Amino acid sequence: MHIVTEEETARGGLRERKKRATRAALTEAAVRLAAEHGVDKVTVEAISAAAGVSVRTFFNYFESRDDAFLLLDADAAARVRHAVLAAPAGLSPLEAVRDGVAAELVGVEQQHELWTLQADVLHAAPHLLVRSLGAHMADETRLAEAIAERLTADPGSPGRPSPDTGEPPRTVGLYPRLVAAIASTAVRVSVEHWCSRQEEAAFADVFREVFELLAAGLPTPPGPGTLS
Repeated sequence: MHIVTEEETARGGLRERKKRATRAALTEAAVRLAAEHGVDKVTVEAISAAAGVSVRTFFNYFESRDDAFLLLDADAAARVRHAVLAAPAGLSPLEAVRDGVAAELVGVEQQHELWTLQADVLHAAPHLLVRSLGAHMADETRLAEAIAERLTADPGSPGRPSPDTGEPPRTVGLYPRLVAAIASTAVRVSVEHWCSRQEEAAFADVFREVFELLAAGLPTPPGPGTLS
């Protein structure tokens, strides 16, 4: 039996970080080129050159040129699902989702400009916008499935972290679907609100308050309105 050493674990972590960095560099190059020249004028060769990799490397990460425009981190949704399944049993499903998403949004303040460019690119290319919306809907469905799996885990268990295995989708009830949809909306509202008022609060504070309002059942604010 082979025992995995700390050195091997570190190497695996380093490889994963390098892969994520390469994917992010390719997507950033694609978005910036499209924002400057238009999607139709951007080639795989130009994206690869701007990111400093070969065309062969590009196709190790994306099946087609259009895929590079869609997500700044295509693995983020999968990591959130794993976090939901692995979260401590004492957390509610909404809290588990909150923490999983928060870990993925650590760099949102640094990524703001690039995300704005990506939104402009998608709205200028309807076929990409449709694909992006479809991808977000699919991610939301898979998140609901992870929440449902967490709810059916043995009492006292921290969850059942497992990779996406391609198994047939489980039957998902109303509650997991609602939590997933609400969480998606909360993230969007948090980002949009912070983008319009960056000088007033850090993104982490806005994000935390949005989820606190949700956890409290959205009580009517006593004064002018929270986050007004």
